[in-house]
Amino acid sequence: MKTDYEILIIGGGPGGITAGVYCARAGLKTAIVEREVPGGKVNKTAEIENYPGFTSILGPDLAVNLFSQAQAVGANFIFDEVIKINQREDKLFDVHLKSKILIVKAVIIATGTKERKLGVPGEDKLYGRGVSYCAVCDGAFFKEKPLIVVGGGLAAIEESLYLTKFASKVTLIHRREEFRAAEPVVNKTRSHPKVEFMLNYVVEEIIGETTVQAVVVKNLKTNVTEKIEVAGIFPLIGSDPITDFVKELPILNETNNIITDVEMKTSISGLFAVGDVRNTPLKQIATAVGDGAIAAQKAIDYCDNF
Repeated sequence: MKTDYEILIIGGGPGGITAGVYCARAGLKTAIVEREVPGGKVNKTAEIENYPGFTSILGPDLAVNLFSQAQAVGANFIFDEVIKINQREDKLFDVHLKSKILIVKAVIIATGTKERKLGVPGEDKLYGRGVSYCAVCDGAFFKEKPLIVVGGGLAAIEESLYLTKFASKVTLIHRREEFRAAEPVVNKTRSHPKVEFMLNYVVEEIIGETTVQAVVVKNLKTNVTEKIEVAGIFPLIGSDPITDFVKELPILNETNNIITDVEMKTSISGLFAVGDVRNTPLKQIATAVGDGAIAAQKAIDYCDNF
C-alpha cells in the first residue's frame, strides 16, 4: 500500500510538533501540516514563564526551538491547509489539502482553537502585549497593575477572581446584568475587594502604542464613553475549536471539540487528537505537549500493526 507519509500531523503548535518529534525519532515518515507559522499561538505570546525548563522564554523563541527540533529529527513541514479527511475502505486516510491530496496511515489533529475577539481597534495590534485570552497563561505578568476582563460566562467570572492574585484591581466588563455562571460564583467574585463590576458596558477601543495603556468603554444605557487606564485586557468571551474540516466525521461533541480517550484516540481507528482542539479540561502548552507525546506513541503503535 503506497502512502505519502505514515503519520500526518495537522497543526504545528506545541502539541503537534511534539507528536512530530516523537514520530520522526521512531523512524516513521512524518509530516506536519501548518497553515500559518510553526509554533501556533506561541508566536503571539510575548513571554512564557510557566513552561518547564525555562524560567522565562519569549514565545517566538520557543516556537523557533520547536520548529528546529522537529526538522532536526526528520519531520517534514508542509505549509498548506487541510480541507477534509476521509478514511478509505483499506483504512488509509485521504487528507485533502488546498494544493493536493495526501495518503497516510494515521492522522493526529492538533489544530487548536480560535478565540472569539471583541473586534475593536487595538485588539489585534496589541495581542500579546497586554491583550491576552488566557489569565492562567499571562496573569502573573501584571503584578500590582490594573486589569480589565470582558465577558459574562463562567470563564470570565472565575478568571476575574484568579487575576486578583496579581492585579491591583480587576474591572469586569459585561454587556448585560445577567451572567451565564452560577450565582454563588458570581457573588463570590462580586464581593472581592479588588473586583469592580461594570454592567451594561462594552469595549469600544484598546489604546496603546507598544503595550496596552487604556481601554475605552461605552455605557449601553446612556451611550456615554469613558477611558479606563489599565495595563492589560482579557477578552474572555469564548473560543471555538478549529474543526470545520472534520465536521462530517462522528468525532465531535456539542461544542465541536474532538472527543478522545486518555490515549488521544478518537472513535475512528488511526485518527488521534491533541491539545486545545480536543475535549480537554486545561488548555496550556504543557498539557498540549503531553497530549502530543501520548498520541504519537499510540500512532506509532497503530502504524507498526497496520
